[in-house]
Amino acid sequence: MRPPATPRERSVPEPAPGPEATDGSHRAAPTPPDAPETADGTGATSDPAPRAVQEPPTPAASPEPPTTVSRKQAAKAAATSPDPTTGRSPQPPTATASDPVTAASQESAAAASEEASVRPGRAATARAHHPTAREPSIAPAPTTPEPSGSAPEPPVTDLSDLAPAAWPARAAAAWPALPLLVALALWVYATRHTDVSALDDFGLVSALHPTFWAGLAVLTAGFWFTVRDRRRPGAWSLAYVLVLLVMERATQALLYPTPLYAWAWKHDAVIDHLLTSGGLQGADRLGDMAVYDQWPGFFAAQAALVRLLGVDNAAMYMAWWPLVSSVLLLLPLLLIYRTFTEDRRLIWTAVWLFCVGNWVGQDYFSPQSVAFALHLGVLAVVLRRYGRSGGPHGRQGQAVWTVLLSVLVTAIVVSHQLTPGMLVVTLVALALTRRYRDWVPAVTTVVIFLAWCLTAALPFLSAAMPDMIRSIGDIGANVETGYGTTPTGTGAVATSWAARLLSGSVLLLALAGVVRQRVLRHRALPLLLIAAAPLPMFAASSYGSEMIFRVLMFMLPGAAFFAAAALLPKVRTLAADAAARDTAPPSPATRARPRRVPLPALPRPRYGVWVPLLVLLAGTLAFVPSYSGKDRVNYFPPREVALVQQLFDQAPDDSLVVAANRNYPLAYEQYWRVDHYWFLDDDRRHVDEIVRDPATVLARDMAAVEPPARAYFLLTRGQMANSEMNGQLDRAQLDRIRESVASSPAFELVAENDGGVLYVLTPAS
Repeated sequence: MRPPATPRERSVPEPAPGPEATDGSHRAAPTPPDAPETADGTGATSDPAPRAVQEPPTPAASPEPPTTVSRKQAAKAAATSPDPTTGRSPQPPTATASDPVTAASQESAAAASEEASVRPGRAATARAHHPTAREPSIAPAPTTPEPSGSAPEPPVTDLSDLAPAAWPARAAAAWPALPLLVALALWVYATRHTDVSALDDFGLVSALHPTFWAGLAVLTAGFWFTVRDRRRPGAWSLAYVLVLLVMERATQALLYPTPLYAWAWKHDAVIDHLLTSGGLQGADRLGDMAVYDQWPGFFAAQAALVRLLGVDNAAMYMAWWPLVSSVLLLLPLLLIYRTFTEDRRLIWTAVWLFCVGNWVGQDYFSPQSVAFALHLGVLAVVLRRYGRSGGPHGRQGQAVWTVLLSVLVTAIVVSHQLTPGMLVVTLVALALTRRYRDWVPAVTTVVIFLAWCLTAALPFLSAAMPDMIRSIGDIGANVETGYGTTPTGTGAVATSWAARLLSGSVLLLALAGVVRQRVLRHRALPLLLIAAAPLPMFAASSYGSEMIFRVLMFMLPGAAFFAAAALLPKVRTLAADAAARDTAPPSPATRARPRRVPLPALPRPRYGVWVPLLVLLAGTLAFVPSYSGKDRVNYFPPREVALVQQLFDQAPDDSLVVAANRNYPLAYEQYWRVDHYWFLDDDRRHVDEIVRDPATVLARDMAAVEPPARAYFLLTRGQMANSEMNGQLDRAQLDRIRESVASSPAFELVAENDGGVLYVLTPAS
């Protein structure tokens, strides 16, 4: 805006040496305190003498764009405009007494100081509302004197200057809490109205109350619309993932009064052995169970935890282990994903897909659950600290990270047999790339692994090496045995296919993400290698008919990342973000604008929003039958646990327990003093003999036990469910075996309840 015209620019006759002279010999008269302020900070003259011509006041709220005004027009407007303070028309200027320069300067300074003390906030307020305007071109509007003692009100120049209402802003910022609370309420209601006393072939799926499924749907929808909003903080996405883990992993712990999985009970027995014996033992005393003493890391840590907590055994808390181990995976996953992108949509969608795709069930109380978390921790360290993108300054603390890496690898090696092999192939694949061409992690892992295998694990490897060598290269057999025995029954087949379709869908989505998001093929190539590296393990071993499941689990961190990229319209990488910040920095006006969180609104019906939501919802719902569809096999009611406990309470040393299979609680209880024989693990010809004449064949097999040891026959509900659902023996055949033993004089009934039966071979037999 052009500054106000000076008296020299006006056409009004100017006085001869007066206050407006340009030679600097005379100055304006002092300004009274109540005079309106001008643009240069001084006040207008208000003495009884004829008034000097004043400029019309310019509103400070909304300055007009500068216009060109002639001197004649300015003079005419100044001469005819009334004074805004007195309402009188201005008089022609007259000459004033000529004062010394020093006195005029002192009076002017005193007037300006007094004016600032009267209204200290007016000019500052106007400048705050218009920070970009030039002060000499803005004159505040004159106001009437305010009453004494009242605070001045700052002028409101625009509706955008008004502060937003607190309640709508807070409601808009907290709306993601609504789906969370609704989902949790539905889940709590479902757990209180679900009966697990009579599970069928669909396991927990058919027993769950319908509100559980509604809660999962609400949670998934709320997560999707929250994570797509880039203005939402990551804490909301974390809250949704934690609630998802609670609903998926803690439901069984709340519904079932006893821990799931026969293998978890087996690991509890190993911990009990360490606490009882006080040390490790070899194969000469433990037989096949000595393998756990040769990889004792997990069990030694749990034994220390049992003593620290002061509980009787690990069964007191192992029902909650799936939730604990799943939460432990979040930190290394986030570190891995944040190595390649800061796009919160991509990161948290990948974490969500990882959680719903990890149905394999290795999160139970096992060494694999901890070893897998440590495996991801090693990958996080390697990806973030051993890459070449950071230049030489990123390697200054490499020695410290190598020490940390060695500790993590050692914990893996002493705890689990398979995970070190998976880690080696993954690190080698990363080292072959230009970005991570550092062999320190791979060499460190190989050295520690070989050192353990050639010392503590040598007895087991010496005995198992022939079978391991024969299985190398036999991919068809390794994959075929990976499915276990044939699922039998509608529920078993349906849940088995749900699991396969879930894993297949995640892998197909990952492939689509690789094809669709070109930037990730280069920027996130290490994650692609992490997903592909476990595939050669198919050629190494069947790993007890479980290699296909373990390969899927180790592929999942990389596959989930690219699967999430397939569901998002466009993803960002760290390199793209850095380039965007360099080329298009945010404007100061944008930074100064207050942050406003919008109220939630349903997006327009576009395929890019609703189709990914449906895919995410289908995967989340499919997790339940994949993970809990075999709970009829994995759950052992309290009566079944009490029956087996009664057996081991009265069994003398060196006794023998004969059962159909090992799927019952406490199956390895006191394995260092009691032997076990599971006849369905024998060759098929011997099983057929037992089916034809159960009592006779079983009595013959059990007759080798010498007194005072006893031989027991145990048939429980869990054994029957496992045999039926996996196509071994059907219920009719198992009932025939039970009836034959019950009617034989060679067996004596010890205990019976709705969980099973227990017989002992009579000494005469």
